[in-house]
Amino acid sequence: MATPVPAHPTTFWGLVEQRAARTPDAVMLEDDRGRSMTFGEFRSRAEVVAAGLQDRGITAGSVVSWQLPTTMEAVLLLAALPRIDAVQNPIIPILREREVAYITGEAQSQLVIAPTEFRGFGHKAMLDAIAETRGFDVLACDHALPAGDPATLPPPPAYPDAASLPPRWLYHTSGSTADPKGVWHTDASVIAASYGMLEGYRFTADDVYPLAFPIAHIGGAAVLSAALSSGLRVVLIEIFDPERSPLVMAEHGATFLGSALPFFQAYLAAQRKHGPEPLFPRLRACVGGGAPNSPEVHREVQAVLGGRGVCSSWGLTEFPIATAPSIDDTDEQLSTTEGRPSPGVEVRVVRDGRKCAIGEEGELCLAGPQLFRGYANPELMEDAFDDHGHFRTGDLGVVLPSGHVKVTGRLKDVIIRNAENISATEVEDVLHGHPKILDVAVIGLPDARTGERACAVVELAEGVDALTLADVADYCRSIGVANQKIPEQLEIVDEVPRNPMGKIRKQELRDRYLR
Repeated sequence: MATPVPAHPTTFWGLVEQRAARTPDAVMLEDDRGRSMTFGEFRSRAEVVAAGLQDRGITAGSVVSWQLPTTMEAVLLLAALPRIDAVQNPIIPILREREVAYITGEAQSQLVIAPTEFRGFGHKAMLDAIAETRGFDVLACDHALPAGDPATLPPPPAYPDAASLPPRWLYHTSGSTADPKGVWHTDASVIAASYGMLEGYRFTADDVYPLAFPIAHIGGAAVLSAALSSGLRVVLIEIFDPERSPLVMAEHGATFLGSALPFFQAYLAAQRKHGPEPLFPRLRACVGGGAPNSPEVHREVQAVLGGRGVCSSWGLTEFPIATAPSIDDTDEQLSTTEGRPSPGVEVRVVRDGRKCAIGEEGELCLAGPQLFRGYANPELMEDAFDDHGHFRTGDLGVVLPSGHVKVTGRLKDVIIRNAENISATEVEDVLHGHPKILDVAVIGLPDARTGERACAVVELAEGVDALTLADVADYCRSIGVANQKIPEQLEIVDEVPRNPMGKIRKQELRDRYLR
């Protein structure tokens, strides 16, 4: 049975107003530019921005796309657009002309907001070129947004319940070969993405969570919802620098650190460079997401940084933070699972059309309050749900007797060698323990003899000059890995490619090594 969901206002703006009324003088946001903002100031400034957007013709139902880094301006837009009941379409900053043209076309954007330039790329120039055919307005945001008189705003949007909310959030999943999938959410489903974090981490006003991943990802709105619900303080990191950013986070007194392997490696390196004194003395846990947890990384984080280690959650853009860990989970549960279902979530494990028994592997299917409203392209809805109305995630996993969910791989990430299934995730977990390996991806490649072979794509640890396939095989055998699971191909790379949320770009690697 699903855990009951917490009570909260129906709309996202209602959540903003509720927190501003409760703790108006508490600091909500800080950034790496030295700025800060209280919850009361956030409400007031969001209304100023909403009025400024209204002056530009943005009203209820207008579509505003924005491609901003993790800044206060982005957070203000996240609240200002719900204030006037506009549709917002956040776009990850790394996306370029092909993807942005497709996204703004599918969204039917009226206004697109982006920096003139970010990390050496001319976003405004790109958008100006796209706008010639798409017909939207372009607004440059270089740490400033439109301002207007809040007295001109209509009353805040009001809806009687979650079912009556219109879709007002359009996110896009990234794809390496196909067009991005547009995913519609409502205020309620976005807020529901915070339920698992709130229950599992028990955030309080004393907690500080630096946000280093792109706030345009749906996880950004989930963290903001958690902050508005709990009083949590969020520190915004505009550009994550492995040398500087961990020190900034330490200065702000971080109690949680996120959110994927590359970030954890930077925190570990910073602590070792800092010396024996804890760099993060208030650390409660590292928050994982976007990629499966690794037992070896969990143990290392716990030993070097302190706290509970890596607490990993699981979800998709269509169903964000479906499961989340508890700060009270055992080390075994934290290091090998993605936590329990978030409040209100039901996980159904399906194999060959039937519901699996406890502990049996199958496709993870989901129902719950953070379920998306549908794809922007209706054709994508075909086969998106099982016969019981649960969303088909495409992820393989098991539900353990304790209720914890273990993600074992993707339906498309199972390597079939001599008619036997090999979990790429399982082999990756093994190789993460090799002392010469910093990061690894295991992919399946066509093989004339066996059908598919496992290829390990490896980033070497610092100071390591060489690693051979025989080294990998010997290590696997030394810890009892079955012969059919031992990689048959090894590729050394400078860096394992990952997206901003830490998920390995496996299709890119398959394309690279397909021969």
